[in-house]
Amino acid sequence: MKTIYFDNAATTPLYKEVEEEMKKYLFEDYGNPSSIHFLGERSRKALDSSRTLLARELGAKPHEIIFTSGATESNNLAIQGLSRFERGKKKILISSIEHPSVYNICNFLKKYGYEIISIPVNSEGILDLNFLSSFLQKNSSQVLLVSIIHVNNVLGVCQDLKKIGELCKKHSVPFHTDAAQSFVKIKINVRDCNITFLSASAHKIGGPKGAGFIYIKEKTDLFPLFFGGHQEKNLRSGTENVPSIVGFAKALEVFKKTNSNSVQKLRDYLFKELEKIGGKINGSKEKRIFNNVHVSFPNKDSEYLVLALSEKGICVSSGSACDTRNEGEDNIFKALNIKEKNLGSIRISLSEKNTKKEVDFFLNELKKILRS
Repeated sequence: MKTIYFDNAATTPLYKEVEEEMKKYLFEDYGNPSSIHFLGERSRKALDSSRTLLARELGAKPHEIIFTSGATESNNLAIQGLSRFERGKKKILISSIEHPSVYNICNFLKKYGYEIISIPVNSEGILDLNFLSSFLQKNSSQVLLVSIIHVNNVLGVCQDLKKIGELCKKHSVPFHTDAAQSFVKIKINVRDCNITFLSASAHKIGGPKGAGFIYIKEKTDLFPLFFGGHQEKNLRSGTENVPSIVGFAKALEVFKKTNSNSVQKLRDYLFKELEKIGGKINGSKEKRIFNNVHVSFPNKDSEYLVLALSEKGICVSSGSACDTRNEGEDNIFKALNIKEKNLGSIRISLSEKNTKKEVDFFLNELKKILRS
């Protein structure tokens, strides 16, 4: 049975070019980048080169990139690290459709007296900027951070980072964005958008799992989450994962060649065909990343749809791979003011490797499942 993979928002297959690049630092130049011998120097050079390449993609400076295990760790470092350093400000603003790795950090901080303000979104998942502006106007001196996901991991809707950044800059409030779903796929310039912190993961763009980074605007102070050998400017101790970091940089290089227009055409075809069979597309169709479709069907079970499709060799998801349906997707439906009961929904996230033939096979099998 052929595998049809439509779950690229959860993770992506490793590029062959990335695998080849990583092998060199797994089996040949395997030195610790903190060692001063020639193998260590080779690893350090590869680390620095990767940092420069990733920074350039954001319009950042190399020393503003700190390597981590992925966006979840980066989100924790941004939010918890700032809360430990700046203890006097107890209000944190997040969107009502944040990723669990932001939402759950904030729930944890409630135990320590933090007030978490959830910024509403409209029925298409777009942030209420008037709410944000009004709140900052009245409370900016008490706000520790504004943290807004750039592209929602379930719906695929995009927020306007530049407008959010302008509001944060106006009121001198730090701005963090989880860009795991958007890094490289949508051009981001951290200077233009006044971003203080940005999180990203390698495995969303054809790189290895377990590698990521956090951009930290220069002259911004954070408290580290753990302590050790002073790597990564004392903010992320532990021997750097050189093969995976090199793989991240190579994945960036390869992914940039993706023809996003062809993927978007396939996505738009899916929109039309799914609506023909009774599907409801959730989230804005216009302000959306090019490869995401999130669709609901009344009186169907999400898990049943995913498993039935899986039996046919088709991989989709019912939402975030990092959360349960009840805690994750239901919160999003609530935020969008979707009140229908028993909505079975699936997320289809495409790549440049997917074809119309695969999409048509998926649609044909889905029709059979919906009739059963």
